[in-house]
Amino acid sequence: MSSTLIKVENLSKQYRLGLVGSGTMRDDFASWWSSVRGKENPLLKLGETNDRTQKGNSNYVWSLRDINFEVKQGDVLGIIGKNGAGKSTLLKILSRITAPTTGSVKIKGRVASLLEVGTGFHPELTGKENIYLNGAILGMKKSEITRKIDEIIAFSGVERYVDTPVKRYSSGMYVRLAFAVAAHLEPEILIIDEVLAVGDVEFQNKCLGKLKDVSSEGRTVLFVSHNMGAVQNLCTRGILLHNGNVFYDGTSADAVAKYVSSAINFNTENYVEITSEHRSLKEESEIQINAVELLEKFEDNQYATNDNITVVLTLTANKEVENFRIAFGVYNLQEQGVAAHFTEPKLHIKKGEQKKIQITINNHQLAKGQYYFNFAVGKGSEVTGVKEFDIVMKTIFFEIAYTDKNHMNRIAVWDNAGWGYINFQNVETIEI
Repeated sequence: MSSTLIKVENLSKQYRLGLVGSGTMRDDFASWWSSVRGKENPLLKLGETNDRTQKGNSNYVWSLRDINFEVKQGDVLGIIGKNGAGKSTLLKILSRITAPTTGSVKIKGRVASLLEVGTGFHPELTGKENIYLNGAILGMKKSEITRKIDEIIAFSGVERYVDTPVKRYSSGMYVRLAFAVAAHLEPEILIIDEVLAVGDVEFQNKCLGKLKDVSSEGRTVLFVSHNMGAVQNLCTRGILLHNGNVFYDGTSADAVAKYVSSAINFNTENYVEITSEHRSLKEESEIQINAVELLEKFEDNQYATNDNITVVLTLTANKEVENFRIAFGVYNLQEQGVAAHFTEPKLHIKKGEQKKIQITINNHQLAKGQYYFNFAVGKGSEVTGVKEFDIVMKTIFFEIAYTDKNHMNRIAVWDNAGWGYINFQNVETIEI
């Protein structure tokens, strides 16, 4: 059984906005006197949830509140949430950069942290000298660092500048060297914040590959990112933070699903009246989409993999238009396009007329997951040139949850869209 390397118990962090310390001599004295007497700090009874969207009535905020979790050896834990949820504060406490207000953190093993561009680097030292400096901070012997240094430099891709002071490095070069050091000096625990986003796509992919190698070696990784695809593919477990609290702790796929579902406002309405919030084109044009309705749904807009999905669009015209078409796209909650279709340009509508258009997707074969529709009404295609009269986004949401039309069996084998979004049915297999 894996041993526990990190144990977080009742962890909270309080800040007073705009000031260092409590801000008043009276409050500082009250805090000191309560600690001398072994009593609870009275300031801990103050403060509000750290919701950056609300003005609030107190100068005290809780960046984290009563956080509890354990991380075992070999875990790859993704920590996700909106900006201001407390992710970076949590990593700074785990990295011993800042202290918690209440609670405790117990860590077994050597920790390497990559939290901000340039963390742990001395600007006047060269890249090579900073490799030795970082290694020494991690508790490595000089002989161990020397044995790894060529591999570190090669991975970083900054060989030409390794003898140049890092104050002359770009942010991307900083991150390349810092990640190479953190990943190759073999800490038991590797903590990484969003800094990888500074690197280019090639280096991001290289880093993710290295992180998979690190985890396969039994080392533990804590990874914060807004790249949900990376979290889902890399991490075995996910923690979703919301306003400083643990909102969900479970598989990375479920954590991502809950995060994007809440962020994108997934709902189970089967009839949606189109408003300005849905429209991509704000100017009134020849045709407008007024409503979208989902027909023949099961419950909570759920379907099986072999169901037909039928939607009805209500259109109105400010001008007579002939030979127009409807285009629609199906998107997952990571806002990635899954499928699209253009109808034949044979539709006609008169000025002032209201018309309903029914569209059916037969035997869709989508993988388990949650999706939504975008629609456009217009003329032409990418080949012939496009004129869109109206585009509406994030209209009807639906979920693929079952394997058959009887809706008796929830999807188990086809567990998530990590394998793709279409479940091929007509596939022949033979032995030769």
